[in-house]
Amino acid sequence: MYDVIVIGGGPGGYLAAERAGARGMSVLLAEERRLGGVCLNEGCIPTKSLLNAMKLYAHGKESARFGVTSDGVRFDLAAAMAWKRKTVEALVKGVEYQMRRRKVEVAQAHAELEGAGRVRVDGKLLEARNVIVASGSSAATLPIPGARGANVVTSREILDVEKLPARLAVIGGGVVGMEFASFFSGLGVEVHVVEMLDTIVPSMDGEIARLLMKSIDAVSYHLGARVEEIDANGVRYAKDGRSEEVGAELVLMAVGRRPNVAGIGLDRAGVDFTPKGIRVNERMQTNVPGIYAVGDVTGESLLAHSAYRMAECAVNTIAGEPDRMRYAAIPWVVYTLPEASGCGLTEEQAAKEGRPVRTARLPMRSNGRFVAENPPGAPGLCKVLVDAKSEALLGVHLLGGVSSELIFGAAGMIESELRVREIKEIVFPHPSLSEIVKDTLWELEN
Repeated sequence: MYDVIVIGGGPGGYLAAERAGARGMSVLLAEERRLGGVCLNEGCIPTKSLLNAMKLYAHGKESARFGVTSDGVRFDLAAAMAWKRKTVEALVKGVEYQMRRRKVEVAQAHAELEGAGRVRVDGKLLEARNVIVASGSSAATLPIPGARGANVVTSREILDVEKLPARLAVIGGGVVGMEFASFFSGLGVEVHVVEMLDTIVPSMDGEIARLLMKSIDAVSYHLGARVEEIDANGVRYAKDGRSEEVGAELVLMAVGRRPNVAGIGLDRAGVDFTPKGIRVNERMQTNVPGIYAVGDVTGESLLAHSAYRMAECAVNTIAGEPDRMRYAAIPWVVYTLPEASGCGLTEEQAAKEGRPVRTARLPMRSNGRFVAENPPGAPGLCKVLVDAKSEALLGVHLLGGVSSELIFGAAGMIESELRVREIKEIVFPHPSLSEIVKDTLWELEN
């Protein structure tokens, strides 16, 4: 009998196995495909590898203004893809090493629940004191004519294109859609984003979303548009009572993800779930004692770093340590050019909750390092929200620079419920982009 059996080897699964193994527990990790899951093999890591290549290309084209002359800068898609594969392979091997290091037994096989503490792995019935379900999610598709056409791809297939399309239509203006729109448009591809809502990345602060859309101005946006059909020539959609069409030789379906709740025996084990995910409490426990769920399959927060924290919470609970999952300070990032990131409440959420807040904003151009490293006119903004009464920091939203590397600081401040006066006492390095957060908080005095 194992102490823990983990179903699924993505971020939530492999980290849960690693943390449990580090505690001396006997652990079996069952993953049907490759360790690392969607994030490492066909999501977070490969997309960031390609986006970095595009950004280097873009920076190379404008390097002369910084005193660096690069003649004949060009983008080699095949070489970029080779670097992406090399990156993924190196990180998969890293996960495999951690499993060996923590004495985690790995089975490359399908696993299903047969009941509390019972899991069938590759046809063999095994027992465990605890089971952690980390089966992840899959790319969603729209049930419309032409959705299965040869010219339609998801975020998985588009990572292996062998040549750049002349025109790309992206259905969905969320995080995934915008990252691919930024990548391809940055390489000169004609890109159209077709989004049903009136804004891109609806979870983002509205002001930041509008600035991001304006910043990626090589993309054509079709908002408030409902897709009706896809054919070999492109996408047909309805907007304002009219039928319109976007021509494209390649169509990316980027309309979100769905938790993988089918085919893993949840019903046989009596686990409470819906198509939106497995129901869990703040300790990642399901309604069945000894069965936990973490990551995308819960439907709570479909982010790799959320899965990491859920995994830690589940393992800590199994080990008898007090812990609980909290969602108020989970940062998010859109790795476009420019980057956008945020953490905590948006102004729209605060208004919906009827929560009185004070806001302040400051352009990145007021920051010394940003001016030194970015060309004139480069977009950038920092926006903060604080509680109108307590002055506790509630939200930080950034556009521009390496904002992905800054937002963890905001997460720590929000999680710790720091007040404005306490943050003002923190010494920030100078010159650094991080100073923009503190400087923006000082704007509340004006």
